[in-house]
Amino acid sequence: MSNYHEPADELSQEARNFSRALNSLKEEVEAVDWYHQRVVTSNDPELSAIMAHNRDEEIEHACMTLEWLRRNMPGWDEELRNWLFKEGDIMGAHGNDHDHDGSDESAPPKGGDSLGIGKIK
Repeated sequence: MSNYHEPADELSQEARNFSRALNSLKEEVEAVDWYHQRVVTSNDPELSAIMAHNRDEEIEHACMTLEWLRRNMPGWDEELRNWLFKEGDIMGAHGNDHDHDGSDESAPPKGGDSLGIGKIK
């Protein structure tokens, strides 16, 4: 079964490489989740330590793939620089969705009987 959503023969080698990297990243993150679940549920400390080691290696693999994407696929470098290694509220750094007055019209009003669906434009 193919991971491609478009005909493979219409995709450039570059697009195929991006797909390879993105699928590898998904697989590594999934493996991190699996190993972490095993770490926190094991009642054997030695086995837990082994699984933690395996989890951390999967994190390393995911980071290496993410770095490849940052260097090679458009958009990743800019977004990673905008979002990673910042202090404070993560959503507070999301200035692109704010109006000139700093309000976020897509955010639901605080308190009251709001359904939490935000403002309709």
